[in-house]
Amino acid sequence: MAPTSHQPLAERLRPKTLGEVIGQQHLLGPGMPLRIAFESGQPHSCILWGPPGTGKTTIARLMADAFDAQFLSISAVLGGVKDIREAVERATAARDGLEQRRTIVFVDEVHRFNKSQQDAFLPHVESGLFTFIGATTENPSFEVNSALLSRAAVYVLKSLTEDDLRQIVARAQAIQAVPTIEAKAEDRLVAYADGDARRLLNTLETLSVAAAAEKRADIGDEWLLRVLGERMRRYDKGGEQFYDTISALHKSVRGSDPDAALYWFVRMLDGGADPRYMARRLVRMASEDIGLADPRALRLALDAAEVYERLGTPEGELALAECVVYLAIAPKSNAVYRAYNEVRTFVQQDGTRPVPLHLRNAPTRLMKQLDYGKDYRYAHDEEGGFAAGERYLPEGVEPQQPFYRPVERGLEIRIAEKLRELRKRNEDASR
Repeated sequence: MAPTSHQPLAERLRPKTLGEVIGQQHLLGPGMPLRIAFESGQPHSCILWGPPGTGKTTIARLMADAFDAQFLSISAVLGGVKDIREAVERATAARDGLEQRRTIVFVDEVHRFNKSQQDAFLPHVESGLFTFIGATTENPSFEVNSALLSRAAVYVLKSLTEDDLRQIVARAQAIQAVPTIEAKAEDRLVAYADGDARRLLNTLETLSVAAAAEKRADIGDEWLLRVLGERMRRYDKGGEQFYDTISALHKSVRGSDPDAALYWFVRMLDGGADPRYMARRLVRMASEDIGLADPRALRLALDAAEVYERLGTPEGELALAECVVYLAIAPKSNAVYRAYNEVRTFVQQDGTRPVPLHLRNAPTRLMKQLDYGKDYRYAHDEEGGFAAGERYLPEGVEPQQPFYRPVERGLEIRIAEKLRELRKRNEDASR
């Protein structure tokens, strides 16, 4: 169907050829992997991994067009096994029909499917019934089954650059979909889009409708802020205020002030911060500032991130708020964070020391003859499950003080007591 004014702007501007695609030239440029795939005449299963609004759906559709294939789209957020079965039936009908057409099955947000749902694609991918294309914003190494991943090439898409986004604005203006935009307003829009073409186009469409209602011929910065509200004024994504505010949130959590932490958290959401970004920062806070003083904090942060993924906005934001409060009131320790940095610096400055013979694995007779694993003491067979006096660091590594030094807060109080006891047993065994 030809584009009409009734279609969303994002759909009207969706590229119809590879030449119209903006961005992703590391994949689609001459001699690049996806360009070669298009020119080969043979579709192959793949995973398109990248941020929202970078062209994953567009590339899948263009691949179907390039190979004259039936295009079937499944949303892993809304779909299930029933949709997969229906896709199999339609692919079979297309293959066995008079036209004998190929089928491309596109699964958006494929990481939302569970293992059994992902496994349902395997026999049909292997038989060649259809070509599978999955789109995901999450790392497929963790979110896509290894069996399915092994049968698909992975292509990493990048956020669109500012120049890319400006090209999209120009294209929208070329088809008279949006009014003239003043330079400052365009700068703000591009920054607000943050590499997401869909976000940019949806915002442009909102502005265009408002401009038409007011019979405006152009879009200025002051009018743009008035239409889109305080969100864009207070929150220049990527600007100084953004990083000042996340810094205030982090320091409020570290300072054990739940009221201040919750205030800055809500300020960020109200200003347009991506809740997924917030979730990632909370996971970092749990690791960096709480650590083993309360190991539950990291699990709670991960759970809150998962709840948001399942519920979205606004319901999922409450789980993130609960996490903010918990992190603020939890006992604090940066002992692991500090130890990690110290060891990392030491390893970078130190030479590559050999693994002591008694700690080496000895799966072959030759290795045993070379004394690999000789005299190793199996800790489980020792008194208290601890081989007193055994050495695990390489020869010559003698830190002046332990790298990991637990603080006297939370669970690390007990950890410190345990380490003191073990060190005393080591000292007694070496006398």
